[in-house]
Amino acid sequence: MSLIKKDYLFRDVTFLKGVGSNLSKYLKKKKIEKIKDIILNLPYSETDRSKVQKLKDLEIGKNQTIKVLVKKLNFPRFKNLPNKIQCEDDTGKVEIVYFNSREGYLRKIFPINEWVIVSGKVTFFKKKPQITNPDYVAPLEKQDYVLKNIPKYSLTKGINEKKYRTISEHVTQNLPKIEDWLGKEFISKHNLLNWNESINKLHNSKDSKDKKSKSFRRLAFDEIFANFLTLSHNRERIKKDKKFKKFSGNISNKIIKNLNFELTISQKKVLKEINRDLESNKRMFRILQGDVGCGKTIVSLLSIANVIESKHQCAFMGPTEVLSSQHYDLAKKLFKTSNIVVEFLTGKTDIKKRKVILEKLKKGQIDLIIGTHALFQKKIEFKNLGFVVIDEQHKFGVKQRSELALKGGNECDVLLMSATPIPRTMMMSLYGDMDKSIISEKPSIRKKIITLSKPEKKIDELWPFIRKQIDEKNQIFWVCPLIDDSSFLDYSSVKKKFKKIFEKFPSNVGFIHGSLTSDEKGKILQKFLKKEIYILVSTTVIEVGIDFPNANLIIIENANKFGLAQLHQLRGRIGRGNKQGTCILLFKDSLSKNAIKRIKILKESDDGFFIAEEDLKLRGFGDITGFQQSGIKNYRFADPLIHDDLFKLAEQYIKQIEETSNLQKYSFLLKLFDKADIINVGDF
Repeated sequence: MSLIKKDYLFRDVTFLKGVGSNLSKYLKKKKIEKIKDIILNLPYSETDRSKVQKLKDLEIGKNQTIKVLVKKLNFPRFKNLPNKIQCEDDTGKVEIVYFNSREGYLRKIFPINEWVIVSGKVTFFKKKPQITNPDYVAPLEKQDYVLKNIPKYSLTKGINEKKYRTISEHVTQNLPKIEDWLGKEFISKHNLLNWNESINKLHNSKDSKDKKSKSFRRLAFDEIFANFLTLSHNRERIKKDKKFKKFSGNISNKIIKNLNFELTISQKKVLKEINRDLESNKRMFRILQGDVGCGKTIVSLLSIANVIESKHQCAFMGPTEVLSSQHYDLAKKLFKTSNIVVEFLTGKTDIKKRKVILEKLKKGQIDLIIGTHALFQKKIEFKNLGFVVIDEQHKFGVKQRSELALKGGNECDVLLMSATPIPRTMMMSLYGDMDKSIISEKPSIRKKIITLSKPEKKIDELWPFIRKQIDEKNQIFWVCPLIDDSSFLDYSSVKKKFKKIFEKFPSNVGFIHGSLTSDEKGKILQKFLKKEIYILVSTTVIEVGIDFPNANLIIIENANKFGLAQLHQLRGRIGRGNKQGTCILLFKDSLSKNAIKRIKILKESDDGFFIAEEDLKLRGFGDITGFQQSGIKNYRFADPLIHDDLFKLAEQYIKQIEETSNLQKYSFLLKLFDKADIINVGDF
């Protein structure tokens, strides 16, 4: 049994010999704070020092390893001059040069008439090969110390590479011998390595650069598994016992009959899933995911009607005041034939009105309150809150979701909605603590948006088409990547484009971007919604969240610079009514093969889930708009494109152990990936 304890890896780096306060400061700049961070900081490359070169074959400018006989040591009288060691082999001579090295030290490592192994960068000085301050010097009996592939690490200024390598080697050689949490049978069955072996291989072979290697796959699986354990624990923590909600569905069925369209098969399926959760004795904590324009809001409001019928209050939170206002208007319209009392509350609500609303909420005289995050302030009390719906809240992390779910008490069911289509593997990673529902089809009244592409030099051809759209009372989005002109980027800017469009349509255009205040953005959006302006020049701030039923044309400049997922989200801002929507992608003359692929996919498909999968393939893991803020970037090693089978395996394994799992067994793993604090796992 190793004398190294399990908690060794979780100590501060200053615990290591040779790591003082100064070095630790630089290490922490690289987010190396604990000893375990050293083993997770994998080498990005390696230097091959295993081949011994004859002096006649030395290559200038490269790291080379040589076996030479020490012939002479020259130590100058003046300190500023270099120390020189003359060496040779049977093919030539070489000079080893040191600056600021002690004479005694050099005499020890370069004994006269002895053979030594030297490795370092070869230079050329006065027509002779030279190695200055070599990286390694060793006697022949210790040549194995040098004759190997030496790992290279990404470091910051102030950290000596050789010093860091020495520290890293010390840590990997002194790993605690732990009882592997996966077990021998599981490791063997799925062709993985044990934990200690995988870490050593990653630091001492090419495995760190090969994501398909057995050692890298083991590290990737551990990372996925740690994340899934966290999500599983969160799910169990949230889904506590509750009283089932009893309702007949009379109100929701009446609303469905009065709709001027029929619910899609997907909408009906999801509504059943939600109702089943509401009627169960376990708290609902569900994510409803659907493509733009699929009808998630209708489904959520029908579910709300059922909860209100069960004599509970409901809260519906939107990300912005404008969107929340739209939800309020829709709810009032749907519930107008019922006795359901609906109110609207934001941070801007008048103080007197706010006081009245809060009093009514407390007494249970309001059935449904709709608003922004102001709904969850401490001062707001409900008499009998039974259901919370949160729209477009894809930025919530695991800990935030847990806190949110617990606010309403044990009787409160929670439904989160997202319009960002997410590939299955990512969905598992982001929302593994939640039950999942997907609306995969759009209402039949929605027409497929026509998507066209056009070079920017032909932009003048668009003006007659835009005039026609305005004459037909259709509204237009014009999206630019930048707010202001840039001397570095050849991209279109909102302000410049607004001026150009204003010259042609002076009374019909406004602009909006992220630098405006919330009030300023709200006023412009209200103008657009009320049809006071017909053209809105914007950055991507209009990407999600707001329903513009009269917008039927979107023009996206520099479209080749956007990801597929983002283009799809932007396109989804139009065609919300029964009129034909058109999306025009403008691009520069020269397009990369990747950009051509993206535009082709977008023109051929309006399936957000398919587009998200293709975007993942084209742009790579962690680079897709909408996912990064969700926490998917927390994966340092696992890659859904390469390790899809490991994500599925982890999901299966979690289901097997969920009911019997003791998290204490996995405390080392959870601490290793910084998950222990999230779920309050104790010490070893």
